[in-house]
Amino acid sequence: MNQQGELIQVNSDQDVVRVRQLVRTVAVAVKLSLVDQTKLVTAASELARNTLVYGGGGTVEVTTVDNGRRPGIRIVFADQGPGIVDLDLAFTDGYTTGSGLGLGLSGARRLVDEFDIVTAPGAGTSITVTKWCR
Repeated sequence: MNQQGELIQVNSDQDVVRVRQLVRTVAVAVKLSLVDQTKLVTAASELARNTLVYGGGGTVEVTTVDNGRRPGIRIVFADQGPGIVDLDLAFTDGYTTGSGLGLGLSGARRLVDEFDIVTAPGAGTSITVTKWCR
């Protein structure tokens, strides 16, 4: 059940900062623990930066969710960039094609409870992550 959602266009470093701030605000509102807030903001920062740098910009949608047992936050990062050619390689720890946090997709995946990626060469990338309250 979606309770609220906000869409941010990501076309600059300042937009990545706006994503971080929004995710932090929503994480506090749904009462994620401080540790889980930090994990989610870190993952969101990495994925928003990837949307900008590798996807050429895109959108980030932050939505509160509730599965009937607990609230959480779902974030969708979408771009129309070149897509990810080798997903297995992209999930290899330490793999990077740039100068980001070095966290990579594998690190971002470890920081959230649910992680789903849809990508294809030439077709862009969509990553959906969810973090649930404990």
